[in-house]
Amino acid sequence: MDFKTHVGSASALSTLAADALLVVVAGDRAPAGLDKALASALDAAVTAGDFQYKAGQALYAYRVAGVKAARVMFVHAGDASPKMLRKAVGGAVGAIKSGGAQHLLVAVCGGAEIGAADGESLVLAAEEAVYLYRHTKPSAAAASKLKSVSLVVGKAQQAAVAEGMKCGEAIAAGVTAARELANRPGNHCTPSDLADHAKKLGKTHGLKVEVLDRSDCEKLGMGSFLAVAQGSHEPPKFIVARWNGGAKGDAPIVLVGKGVTFDTGGVSIKLAAEMDEMKFDMGGAASVLGTLRAVAQLKAKVNLIGVIPATENMPDGKAVKPGDVVTSMSGQTIEILNTDAEGRLILCDALTYVQRFKPAAVVDIATLTGACVIALGHHRSGLFSADDKLAAELLAAGEAAIDPAWRMPLDDEYDEPLKSHFADMGNVGGRAGGAITAAMFLKRFTSKLCWAHLDIAGTAWKSGAAKGATGRPVGLLTHFVLARAR
Repeated sequence: MDFKTHVGSASALSTLAADALLVVVAGDRAPAGLDKALASALDAAVTAGDFQYKAGQALYAYRVAGVKAARVMFVHAGDASPKMLRKAVGGAVGAIKSGGAQHLLVAVCGGAEIGAADGESLVLAAEEAVYLYRHTKPSAAAASKLKSVSLVVGKAQQAAVAEGMKCGEAIAAGVTAARELANRPGNHCTPSDLADHAKKLGKTHGLKVEVLDRSDCEKLGMGSFLAVAQGSHEPPKFIVARWNGGAKGDAPIVLVGKGVTFDTGGVSIKLAAEMDEMKFDMGGAASVLGTLRAVAQLKAKVNLIGVIPATENMPDGKAVKPGDVVTSMSGQTIEILNTDAEGRLILCDALTYVQRFKPAAVVDIATLTGACVIALGHHRSGLFSADDKLAAELLAAGEAAIDPAWRMPLDDEYDEPLKSHFADMGNVGGRAGGAITAAMFLKRFTSKLCWAHLDIAGTAWKSGAAKGATGRPVGLLTHFVLARAR
């Protein structure tokens, strides 16, 4: 979709040519200075009880007298903040996309002066609304006819809004790429498929991509990662993708994404109900590739490395068993008490591996624990870090991207349940505080790193009628990386 700005004012909206006009209103009355024809239509709708000045209210009209645009939609966006604007535009585009409109004109009236964040929000909302999964469903509904969206701005705001749109387009492309990968079934997104996708991304966006196979990982001593992989007929892949946009000597930012392309739980097998959703267990890996795409598209002046340990977790005769002890790449031994706590087993070797890059910061992203879903639900991702500065950066990035996280504790006492009689540690510590003990497990492999962990088990996908990947936290991660760019 094409996004652009259109210099104009609220007082002349009826004269603008477009297939559809979306008027986003804020406040408890018709916005001052709103075009007379549109204000009259809005007042009439309020009088008739068809519209209220409340967030989420919407009204669709066809051929409004005195208005050049054939279709007019009013949507109330509360305070017209970027967050409310995103909701309003997303809902409106969702309603308009199935019609005949190809060009949508958007005007925000009654709120504060719009800026870069509003341009970004508009793009993200529109692209999310028109996304359609078709990879294994060619019979899906026809794609939206909407080809372009223009935002009415004042001359003074045009440059900032255009820059926000540019950033939004890159993030939206990354989010869409992440959603597409995560939505694909396990037989269409194997570790090898993930590796091939990374290679293609490297060719199209200037990334340097290296893929390690099983023998390479064996030579490196990745006993924990390979323990998870040994029950699957699909070969594991360890993917390393680099965007070298910064100076040669600049320490890179490293993103580590959990890439379990399907998780049965292994010998500690999951219940059958909703096991199909375990194709989403590579949401962390998808978000890393999506972020790399966004950062490369923006040609950000930063060095960024994405690392993805990719495998299936299957329960065949060679699978790791509860009680088995494996040796991680760090040399620490792990008693595997639950084979369904596999994400931390592949991430710990990846966290040891990335020390060779002498990174400025490392963030791992993983659909790690159901306990995090219980703690935070589906709105905020769980953030764990012993570094206050890094945690603050990630929290700020999440707020800027409207992709929020919440900081969770890492007190030393939470490490106690990981003690083992037969190894340096167990891979689980009981139900209580499960998201925290999982983070404490990873922390044992990060003493030489400025590290943070994002548990996205509650935010990487939706269930039910809206089942599908969200592409989170590509927005958060991209804002974090851009904030560190030169």
